[in-house]
Amino acid sequence: DGRCVFGTTVTLVNLVDDSEIAYKIVGEDEADIELGKISCYSPIAKALTGNEEGDKITVKAPKGDILYEILEVQYI
Repeated sequence: DGRCVFGTTVTLVNLVDDSEIAYKIVGEDEADIELGKISCYSPIAKALTGNEEGDKITVKAPKGDILYEILEVQYI
């Protein structure tokens, strides 16, 4: 239904520096940040889950909050 869930690939834009990044939400054993695969238990995946394209999310990171906008949600 267009929402971020386990298995989706999500393209984000960092609203502070306008950089784009894509992540696939996967299980803990599959996670590999270098391949763009993040654990469904990670802070960013938890913040993404249930949101959809156009939504803005705040991720609590060790260096401070990061504000993203969801550009695209793909089921691939």
